[in-house]
Amino acid sequence: MVYHSFRPGQVWLDTEGKRIHAHGGSVIQADGVYYFYGENKEKTDGKNGIWHWGVRCYASTDLYNWEDKGLIIPPEPDNPDSSLHPSSCMDRPHIIYNETTKKYVAWLKIMHGSLQTVTILTADHILGPYTMVRENFRPLQMSAGDFDLAVAPDGKAYYYFDRVHSETICADLTWDYLDVTGYYSTHFPKPCPPYVREAPAHFIRHGKHYLITSGTTGYLPNPSEVAVGDSWHGPFQVLGDPHPGDASHTSFHSQISSVFQVPGKKDLYIACADRWLPGEMHRRYEDYARVYEIRYHPWKKAEQKELEQNHSADVVANTSMADYVWLPLRFQEPDEEYPRGMVRIDWKDEWRIEDYE
Repeated sequence: MVYHSFRPGQVWLDTEGKRIHAHGGSVIQADGVYYFYGENKEKTDGKNGIWHWGVRCYASTDLYNWEDKGLIIPPEPDNPDSSLHPSSCMDRPHIIYNETTKKYVAWLKIMHGSLQTVTILTADHILGPYTMVRENFRPLQMSAGDFDLAVAPDGKAYYYFDRVHSETICADLTWDYLDVTGYYSTHFPKPCPPYVREAPAHFIRHGKHYLITSGTTGYLPNPSEVAVGDSWHGPFQVLGDPHPGDASHTSFHSQISSVFQVPGKKDLYIACADRWLPGEMHRRYEDYARVYEIRYHPWKKAEQKELEQNHSADVVANTSMADYVWLPLRFQEPDEEYPRGMVRIDWKDEWRIEDYE
């Protein structure tokens, strides 16, 4: 099948007619080719103990049609101690290019129960092969959750991550992108899930720095939140939920993993999101949000019985059937209600890059 448009929420197939598996993904351009990479969830049915099957990458020249380039970071099923073992909770790979070292640097979030760490790999080409250089890394000695990596025009890089169930951190990276310098700033402190912000997606427009984040409700979706600042470290002002008219309060039943600016277009930014659980779109955010609030509020012990009887947050996460929701951003100019402007994401059943300047 050949695509000539984006169709958010519909099954997206590669050029061989197979489901695309690049979840929690990002798009990077190299040598005039777009590369879309992310978690390979083809074997993750929610029951077999397989969380991932490596990092898969696709190539395209039009952003619609993607050729499978294979596993650029394969799993290590024969090594149960490896952070790349299929049972290891590997999420949200991010790859950036270092002009100084001429290396592609990949960071992977790894969950070990309540402890979350980072694995770092490098390669000479976006498609690999990748060599592991760090494992069980705890940046700033913190439990580091969902994250994004961003590179400034001068080559300096930044690491945005959620300090698990606490706040969002922006940390400077070292010149080789293999460590943090120790300098960091803190943002969006919250008492507990579902309010804690995760899945930060950073982008720059007209000199302003934007962060789009989600709440914390596992694979179940929740309202996104957009914030704007004047520098890499902010401070960031929260603007609100960018999804107008979304009565479900679920970001159109999706979670944004990255924002990609389309080269050659005047002002086109794409929010790349996963619809992790297409079969659970009947669920109400307000129902399972309360379950998360009770579960993570230690002072709400009296309501634990209610929690035990309420299974609205329990799902079988068969993410092998996850879909994608790619939508363009719309920038609302400053007005009385939004003195710093606003970012909007409108629902579109179908849309085309060619319709933008």
